[in-house]
Amino acid sequence: MVETILLVVHLLVAIGMVALVLIQHGKGADAGAAFGAGAAGGVSGSVFGAKGSSNFMSRSTGVLATVFFITSLSLAYLAQNTTRQTESLLDRVQDSSAVDAPAGTADTPMLPSDVSVDDAPKNPE
Repeated sequence: MVETILLVVHLLVAIGMVALVLIQHGKGADAGAAFGAGAAGGVSGSVFGAKGSSNFMSRSTGVLATVFFITSLSLAYLAQNTTRQTESLLDRVQDSSAVDAPAGTADTPMLPSDVSVDDAPKNPE
């Protein structure tokens, strides 16, 4: 239950962080706005003011990055302490190869002793 909640928070924070990074404009955009090449004829059209938006956005991104880091570490810690109920396919293969099965069991296809490989029908192609 805790893992599910942490995973949902982790995904929402990741999506929010990507959105905030994409909304922010680069450092080079400020130089163009200073010479009148910005939106609305060089006047800053942001809700937070000329410098307020970059400060708000960068702080929000920092907070989300910190939460993302904490949830990542928490999920890794919880995953380390869980025991797996299933074993891997490789473990099963190694376990079955350790047992010496007698020849001719149902798992091993065998030719009858009176049929040789040379007597098998040949593919005409």
